[in-house]
Amino acid sequence: MSSLLTRRLALLAGEPHRNVLRGGLRGIERETLRVQPNGNLAHTPHPAGWGSALTHAEITTDYAETLAEFITPAEADIGTTLEKLDGIHRFAYSKLGDELLWSQSMPCQLPAEEDIEIAWYGKSNLGMLKHVYRRGLALRYGKAMQCIAGIHYNYSLDEKLWRILAEDEGAGQKSPVAYQSEAYLATIRNFRRHSWLLMYLFGASPALNSSFLRGRPHQLETLSADTLYLPYATSLRMSDLGYQNDAQSGLSPHENSLDSYVATLTRAVNQPYEPYQKIGTRDANGEWQQLSTNVLQIENEYYSTIRPKRVIRTGERPIQALCSRGVQYIEVRCMDVDPFEPVGISEQAGRFLDAFLLFCALEESPPITETCGEILARNFARTVKEGRRPGLTLTRDGKEVTLQEWGRDLVERIRPAAELLDSLRGDSAHATSLAAQAGKLADPERTPSAAVMRELLANGKSFADFGLRQSEKHAAYFRSHPPSAEQAAYFDAMARQSLAEQAEIERAQTGNFDDYVAAYRNSNLCHDHP
Repeated sequence: MSSLLTRRLALLAGEPHRNVLRGGLRGIERETLRVQPNGNLAHTPHPAGWGSALTHAEITTDYAETLAEFITPAEADIGTTLEKLDGIHRFAYSKLGDELLWSQSMPCQLPAEEDIEIAWYGKSNLGMLKHVYRRGLALRYGKAMQCIAGIHYNYSLDEKLWRILAEDEGAGQKSPVAYQSEAYLATIRNFRRHSWLLMYLFGASPALNSSFLRGRPHQLETLSADTLYLPYATSLRMSDLGYQNDAQSGLSPHENSLDSYVATLTRAVNQPYEPYQKIGTRDANGEWQQLSTNVLQIENEYYSTIRPKRVIRTGERPIQALCSRGVQYIEVRCMDVDPFEPVGISEQAGRFLDAFLLFCALEESPPITETCGEILARNFARTVKEGRRPGLTLTRDGKEVTLQEWGRDLVERIRPAAELLDSLRGDSAHATSLAAQAGKLADPERTPSAAVMRELLANGKSFADFGLRQSEKHAAYFRSHPPSAEQAAYFDAMARQSLAEQAEIERAQTGNFDDYVAAYRNSNLCHDHP
């Protein structure tokens, strides 16, 4: 453990500052496909009873029309966050008819491309912007990609904590916003160093339905007529089979400073990419088919395992929000949906993430060179494709070390952060989670990816059948635990309000879509970072 980490933990454990660790927030975004009772993709629109996908704060769609996204409010404790997520699921099922929510990160058996509907947000300029962006994604990556689901974990520490650290470390000459932004970027760099561990411990997509690949070349092995896999994989979702393409391959935003991060993304949303230029922004009938012909249509197209974030204002771009007001929280995007958990993530996983991210935030975090970045990417890629392979090594400080040995070292380095969090709660929830993760390092058969493979091998080897079986189990749970009267009233009111808000946006808007896109692209770019 570094001296910096030791000092910071001691400072935060001391009486004047103990309570500051209670102040951070946790939010979860859970994606899940709507499927028919037979496990095939649903073709119905976003359920009217859920409200408006455009304006509802907690229930929306992501890429495909059938890829629902449930967004919790930000809460101080992950246990509360998961209660809120459970409530959203209960309500969603009460309006879902006979459809099911798919239990896996990788999609069900998929129909032909033309039969996968892109998410629709209504006729307003704002709604069309979101829809056309997704049309562009379909052109660039294919629609199958728009059916992948994940868990996004939004994490922040109390702003007072950063000020306490800044004062202790004599960084008072920096503005609080600058110090906090640098601290979150340092957290992200440490996350990049160690995120392979999350993929080993929580990856749950070692297999997929063969329809996902659309005939693309691959190195996967055949498990059955409809299922492909890699024997030691932890997360094929996070491998090069996921959201990847040539345009993004050279894009690696530098997280050594907020300026360089923003500058890289600003260039990408302004830099033409020849294959996209050949497609054009409109089709032969003059219909918009992508927002731009640049490397990225908007900065959210950059597919990263983690992002610095700031809540945006209406019409504002994410880059502009970061430029203006700095980093507010981080979004961890690499977590697979846990197919054995009804809401897709366990509290134990959340407790470990909290300890892991606190460790990343407080540990020393030197800049990452380009060469170092390539090594970190290789460690991550090895883990997602063969993390359970006996004797697998990763590169640490220029030497090869086994994944198990490094993992055990990391768990011990994280332990003091977990113990501090437990001392605030007066229990051992974080230490218990650490012990469970240590057990997975001792025995790869305890990992979720190994559990998925066992289920497949024991029950006919079909990923589609396994996914449907788990989806039915989760549906039975939520249907036997309907929302309380209070929950139902809360979400019914939100649904009505969101539909009214969408109607008002459509009624009140002025100007045409072409002008709207031009204004969005031009007026809100961060001109401080050419």
